[in-house]
Amino acid sequence: MKLSLVTFLFCVIMHNGFAQRIAKVTINGMGTTEMLTMATDDNAVINISPDGNIVSYGTEYFSEKISNYARLEKFNGRVDLFTTTDDKLFLGKLKYIGRTAVTYYASYDIEALRGKVKSVGSLQFNYYMHYDDAIVKGKIKSIGSQQLTYFTSFDNQAVRGKLKTLGNTNLNYYTSFDDRAFAGKIKSIGQINFTYYPSYDKQFAGGMKTGSYTQNVAGVTYFIQ
Repeated sequence: MKLSLVTFLFCVIMHNGFAQRIAKVTINGMGTTEMLTMATDDNAVINISPDGNIVSYGTEYFSEKISNYARLEKFNGRVDLFTTTDDKLFLGKLKYIGRTAVTYYASYDIEALRGKVKSVGSLQFNYYMHYDDAIVKGKIKSIGSQQLTYFTSFDNQAVRGKLKTLGNTNLNYYTSFDDRAFAGKIKSIGQINFTYYPSYDKQFAGGMKTGSYTQNVAGVTYFIQ
């Protein structure tokens, strides 16, 4: 009986611990992080901008015929939005998707945080504040135990403000000293390296030469558009 109870409690803890997670980081062709995708235990996804605003939510559909193709579809489970009886900053924002609750910083919080995502399920969001470097203030600083850092205004102009680390994963970019066709583009994610065709290649200049547009590093999918 005691063993069964311990097993049950362990399962509950494990379930809650992995109920929400950072599933994907979307990086555009210029190396700028556009979205962080949170996944829930009931197959919902929430796309959040680097400054903590929800861009979209639903269920991600992956094509079996087209490589790297996915689209967002309507989530068929519970979707609740905040109403006029809630804080005015929450009106119309996502409150629940499936079993996952979403909260936001309220109108009585520090001005720089108001309206930003505060939590997704058990994961708390923290942000860089006004006393941090100007180019990173307002951006997500941590999601749960995962820390996010960015290149600052003191770094090369081609990389300023771009995502530098996510947890233990380092991201590097080509700088303004590199060929203009790929300056600023993603250079490496963890141990994965990317190269591009140079500007003198009239047909493929700037196109990815080695690497893949979709990479899974430390359990997170990095999607390069």
